Amino acid sequence: MRKVFIAATKQNDGKTTASLGLICNFQNRFKRVGFIKPIGQRYLEEEGLKIDEDSLLIEEVCGIKCGLKDMSPIAVEKGFTEKYIAKPDKKSISRQIKDSFKRVSKGNDLVIIEGTGHAGVGSVFDHSNATVAKLLGAKVIIISSGGVGRPIDEIVLNKALFEKEGVKVLGVIVNKVLPSKFEKISRLVRKGLERQGINVLGVVPFDPMLSRPSFEQIVEEAGFSVLCGKEYLGRSISQVFVGAMEPKDAAKYIVDNSLMITPGDRQDMIMTALNCFRQSDEKKLKVSGIVLSGGIIPEEPVMNLLLKAEIPVLLANTDTYDVATTVHDLTIKIRPQDKEKIGAVVNLVKEHVDLEKILKGM
Repeated sequence: MRKVFIAATKQNDGKTTASLGLICNFQNRFKRVGFIKPIGQRYLEEEGLKIDEDSLLIEEVCGIKCGLKDMSPIAVEKGFTEKYIAKPDKKSISRQIKDSFKRVSKGNDLVIIEGTGHAGVGSVFDHSNATVAKLLGAKVIIISSGGVGRPIDEIVLNKALFEKEGVKVLGVIVNKVLPSKFEKISRLVRKGLERQGINVLGVVPFDPMLSRPSFEQIVEEAGFSVLCGKEYLGRSISQVFVGAMEPKDAAKYIVDNSLMITPGDRQDMIMTALNCFRQSDEKKLKVSGIVLSGGIIPEEPVMNLLLKAEIPVLLANTDTYDVATTVHDLTIKIRPQDKEKIGAVVNLVKEHVDLEKILKGM
């Protein structure tokens, strides 16, 4: 059975998207592909169990049936680290991970193991990514985000920690490279890593669509209430702007699929948004939704217009600055219903990652 451990230089470099893309592509070559995320930090309650959200995504999208609890054996819930430091039990965690991996790998031709964060994450409870990769006897692929100097420095640092544990690094995938700099970065990063004796398995361009939130995600993550347009929450957002200026100036910033954040008593800004239509279709607004700040619900005439506008309108109790900060700081994760994003991820991996090289190196 083949197996590979997906690590990263830091959080949000794209481990889950890489794992998803690899699994979907390898499912065309192998009858049975398994998945496990031994240690998860973002989890959901599922049938009374704490399950990492990435395991839920992989199970639903890829149709992998390894048992959710085995796909996510250790959930780092609040207080987990403090309890471990007070009363460490390395053997118990190792046993849970090994037992789950044994069940997950049974009957499979290939297992993708997803780590959490950089090589050293988990050291506080004696189970860094490097330690877990060694425990499971897996070679490692390191994911890094686009650039030249910083990614190479971080990759070399992470590689050193894996090698200290006796774990072989199969190679790296440099992710989220700006299309305008793609050729230059691809050439330089390959040359720079080659000098360090590190295989480059792929250089993947940044697709802005993958980082766009939907209104549904904003509601789930930020806790804003829905005033109207609940049926349109699945819409994605291409740009966020704060409606705090004069309406004539605000119109310059309104592009297709914009989210406008404005106080609920700024009737002038709301009317500006409701009068900006797409060039191709004057029945559809450029603004795909509005967040009203300050906990202020517009007066009835304006509210009636919003009800007819066929856009989601959310209400936040905090001020405009806090709302904008909350939206800006959201961690955008792919969800099972994000079919367009999932298709894009699969194609990006297929086109820009050397799958044959990965298979030969396992």
